[in-house]
Amino acid sequence: MFLTKRFYIAGLVIIVLLISGYMIPPLFIAGQIAIVLLILISATDGALLWRRKKAAGAERYCAPRFSNGDNNDVRLVIESYYPFNVKMDIIDEIPIVFQRRDILFRIDIKSGGREIVRYKLRPTKRGEYGFGNILLYITTGIGLISRRIKCILPMNIAVYPSYITLHQYEFMAIHHNLTELGIKKIRRIGHNTEFEYIKEYIKGDDYRTINWKASARRHFPMVNIYQDERSQQIYNIIDKGRIMQNSFRGMTLLDYAINASLVLSFVAIRKDDKAGLATFAGNFETFIPAGKQTAQMQQILESLYRQQTTFGESDYSSLYVHINKYINKRSLLIIYTNFDTIIGMERQLEYLRQLARRHVVLVVFFEDTELKEFAVKRPVSIEGYYQQVITDKFIFEKQHVIAKLRQHGIYSLLTEPDKLSVNVINKYLEMKARGSI
Repeated sequence: MFLTKRFYIAGLVIIVLLISGYMIPPLFIAGQIAIVLLILISATDGALLWRRKKAAGAERYCAPRFSNGDNNDVRLVIESYYPFNVKMDIIDEIPIVFQRRDILFRIDIKSGGREIVRYKLRPTKRGEYGFGNILLYITTGIGLISRRIKCILPMNIAVYPSYITLHQYEFMAIHHNLTELGIKKIRRIGHNTEFEYIKEYIKGDDYRTINWKASARRHFPMVNIYQDERSQQIYNIIDKGRIMQNSFRGMTLLDYAINASLVLSFVAIRKDDKAGLATFAGNFETFIPAGKQTAQMQQILESLYRQQTTFGESDYSSLYVHINKYINKRSLLIIYTNFDTIIGMERQLEYLRQLARRHVVLVVFFEDTELKEFAVKRPVSIEGYYQQVITDKFIFEKQHVIAKLRQHGIYSLLTEPDKLSVNVINKYLEMKARGSI
């Protein structure tokens, strides 16, 4: 049993009447009568609330898996078994990691009625979270006493990489509306074909495809038939070193890279390419060979769910050795990392150059949006000018990294974290259209 705010206000009024009764005797009598009335009405209120053993119930409905970085729906179904209207305060004991204190809902529910309460949760870290109970605080129209009912509903949910975004891309792809998500339509340039077979020349065939050796043997013009090259291998390679622990809007750079890898793998498979995954930090850790079979996306999803950053320096030499060991066919390697300075990039440049000799390498790193916003502000003090000079230096370093990578035939993409998925897909489609892969 809990006393409500209305009960305490009534008690305060009674105290004022009793104190005033020392100066005005009739008020003292009124205060005594008010005490009796308050006790009787409170007893009536309590009798109404506790007249039923099972007075109300609640159920929680949500997906067993939450999508990291997205708003996930949670639904509470509240039922009242009272034969009269009541008011309820509903508290859902959400996982502590969300650090939210606003999951409190006040509803009016009719006699024997049922109400649905909806809210959203946005996780920013993968892992397993635990919900607690649902607490119902019920009051009648009198509103002096509140009855608490605890609905024992503990449950665990797992937070996976952003599969909600993946479903959005899948839905848009089915309806050919990917441009609504920011994916550009890129015109295919030139030819990117592989040999299929030789056939006899017929009128209308491109004379540039004539196979002169075969024609000499058959004494009849023969032409090569080509088909668009498919099943190219696309590998998402994620750096899990300490540089990927930096956060943006509550999520680490690693989580942004994981979400982008999942979506890009889906797009690549829909483009008839093979998607694979590798992760590394101090050592080479995860490797999933490129494929496009039905279970490939689920395997990638389960592997990405378990990835965590480390506090050590990333070992690019280990990456180079293992990539050469496991990947024999020329592939597109998309390396998600974060180079803040040209010195940091140059320490790894030789390994990137060696990889670029056998594969197409795209280095994806992140733009500091806070620095970018600070750089456009007008300084108002000498200290502000110094700070802006340092900010401009960091921004210039990022551009210098891009230029240095380009000099060695390495592609690069500098992007804001929240635009990573769209930008990396556009870059992949652009490279595919230009025949760079």
